[in-house]
Amino acid sequence: MRAIRYYEHGGPDVLQVADVPVPEPADGQVLIEVEAVGANAIDTMFRRGDGPWTRPLPGALTGDVVGRITRLGPNVPPGVQAGQRVAAVSEDAFAEQVAVDAEWLAPIPEDADAGEATTLSMPAPLALRLLKAGRVAPGETVLIQSAAGGIGHLAVQLARALDAGTVIGTASSSHKLDFIRSQGADLAIDLSADDWTEQLPPVDVVLDSVGGKTFDQGLQAIAPLGRMVSYGAISGELPTIPAGSLFTLKSVTGVSTLAWRAARPAEARDDITEVTRLWQTGELRPAIDTRFSFTEVSRLHKILDDRTNLGRLVVTF
Repeated sequence: MRAIRYYEHGGPDVLQVADVPVPEPADGQVLIEVEAVGANAIDTMFRRGDGPWTRPLPGALTGDVVGRITRLGPNVPPGVQAGQRVAAVSEDAFAEQVAVDAEWLAPIPEDADAGEATTLSMPAPLALRLLKAGRVAPGETVLIQSAAGGIGHLAVQLARALDAGTVIGTASSSHKLDFIRSQGADLAIDLSADDWTEQLPPVDVVLDSVGGKTFDQGLQAIAPLGRMVSYGAISGELPTIPAGSLFTLKSVTGVSTLAWRAARPAEARDDITEVTRLWQTGELRPAIDTRFSFTEVSRLHKILDDRTNLGRLVVTF
């Protein structure tokens, strides 16, 4: 079968279509024939080999797949059957067939858009968990960094669904700021402006995937008893937190999907159920920036590198 691989670190041009064996579903796994894949920005770091996290070569691309179960491995959970249409996270997502853990499948209706549905396995549940980790209460002010991205724009919508008082999104271009407003943000602030923090009202919760200087500025902007939720470092700089910065009753927590699933598996499954419900009722509307063919993955990664996408980038088969 076809799958995307890279055999050296570098730019998007290192991504190649390779012929690889069809994976065998292991214990608790299913094999899925893929319809669509949603791309993850963190894979640009893995591909370049220049971020705080590295992976060995040859490399594969992670992502969120939608497709149909074609084969069951041993000991899958009750109710999982061949023929079901599902969404799932995969460590080797850009391939015609993928083996994934059956415990975290999100059922997908037959008539649902596959590109939108790619968000139900990880991006939307993560966005929801970030807000819950920040203990967002009705009426509070939430600042969402990189709010035009694949997770950020979903967090804007979900903050509205959780009755946040003021939702603020940041980005670094005018078309992204317009997009953030269209997703329901009350304020959209240009992160490249030197005085961007001066434009903020008192902030109760910050969601940060940028790290570095942006993290530091967001932490300074939090009001007493406010909460910072860190879930990435797309800038390439992991946050550092001087203890003195917390003495004004601020708190910081870190969130990852894998850690949450390991710590609270039942609640992690509930997150998938909740975002699926919100999607089906129309309260959550994932935005698809561009759909690519399988042979256009290098073009997709060029957009991820340039950080010009509004919402999600998807490959369809």
